[in-house]
Amino acid sequence: MPPLVIRTHAAGGDFGHLRAEFSLPESFGPDVLAEAEAAVVDPLESAGEREDATGLPFVTIDPPGAKDLDQAVLVERAEGGGFRVHYAIADLAAFIPPGGALDKEARRRGQTLYLPDGNVPLHPPVLSEGAASLLPGETRPAVLWTIDVDASGEPTATNVRRALVRSTEQFDYETVQAAIDAGDPHPSVAALPELGRLRRELAIRRGAVELQLPEQEISGDPDGGWALIQRPRNDVDAWNAEISLLTGMAAAKIMIDAKIGVLRTLPQPDAEAVEWLRRSAQALNIDWPEGKSVSEFLAALDPGQPASMALFADTTRLLRGAGYTAFDGELPALTTHAGIGGAYAHVTAPIRRLVDRFATEICLAVSAGREVPEWVRAALAEVPEQMTASDTLAAKVERACIDQVEAWVMAEHIGEEFDAIVLRADDAKSEILIENPPVMGKCAGEKPPEGERIRVRLTAVDVDKRKLSFERA
Repeated sequence: MPPLVIRTHAAGGDFGHLRAEFSLPESFGPDVLAEAEAAVVDPLESAGEREDATGLPFVTIDPPGAKDLDQAVLVERAEGGGFRVHYAIADLAAFIPPGGALDKEARRRGQTLYLPDGNVPLHPPVLSEGAASLLPGETRPAVLWTIDVDASGEPTATNVRRALVRSTEQFDYETVQAAIDAGDPHPSVAALPELGRLRRELAIRRGAVELQLPEQEISGDPDGGWALIQRPRNDVDAWNAEISLLTGMAAAKIMIDAKIGVLRTLPQPDAEAVEWLRRSAQALNIDWPEGKSVSEFLAALDPGQPASMALFADTTRLLRGAGYTAFDGELPALTTHAGIGGAYAHVTAPIRRLVDRFATEICLAVSAGREVPEWVRAALAEVPEQMTASDTLAAKVERACIDQVEAWVMAEHIGEEFDAIVLRADDAKSEILIENPPVMGKCAGEKPPEGERIRVRLTAVDVDKRKLSFERA
């Protein structure tokens, strides 16, 4: 499915009002900026304390134009049909003094927030887009994970340590996908498709649940407005995510074995919720073979089919309740993430997410046989709540931005008719996905079957409240 695009030319269409509505910080304080500038000149650790891994040909894979590059990857084939994964992660602890102004501000923010007209970064750009970012051709401090994987895709050994690395190329997902499809992949990721497929097969057997809904994205329009894009996830995106998941699961094992850490957790859905999903599949005329798990069933669906989209929208109910679980000395009752099918921790995006810095320090200390730093232990009581609050805010900001662009786009089309897919339906209103432009909305009228294609008419747009109103045509 190619990306679907429609453009709006709304004059003065900016997001300043959303920044004010959510009280987003406009800048960093002078003490934070001064500490960041000082850290660039004099990092907390000397280069001599790090392994020199600058000879490894790392590459980065990120969205086009990204500057806050957390990860660089190299996948090698190993003897016996296995693989060796080198995963370099930006080392923010090299720049952030514990308890200092940078640390306090990062804890207050929690994570980077992305808006179409510019992000609200977790760390000052001099770090997040400069000295800490794994930009191509630049030597950078990193936390280097080396994970050996057997021919079935299972990890057999993990090594994590501090290093100096130098990325050789900066790619985006579509460029890497095109090269692989053409049979000419970059050598550093030539083995990624095979390993990615193996890891995805293991994920299904573990019971991992992946919702293959196309994502709504916003991009700048050459004419000064904004473009709405529906972009299906490509294979490289999925395979690259499996490398991050592999690393996060390795980190979780280290922390669980040491009985200290912070995990990303999600309880298993109860039997009633799974039975409800079975009834939804039946109502949508989707066959659920006897003996197939939720993971196996969902993985076999064609995400491009309307009925599949509707069922994936329903499946989000199985994935509610995700959170962060910290522990020190005694394992918590819940150590696993139902959506991933195992224990998992966030360690691969420290430029953009607060918790990764603390989880990484625990893994480094445990792997080196050292005591976990006291500043990390002290933070474990607060980080889960800080991350939960920032996750909630990030979700609200993202939804508000999409709703606003939808309103700007559709304001010019009141009275027009569109093709739509019914994602959810109740007696009062139905949740629909307009196919082109890619817009979510509510449709009034008689309750239609979920998964059905219908024709709808746009009846009203409230730009200020970011609301669209449709009725069945």
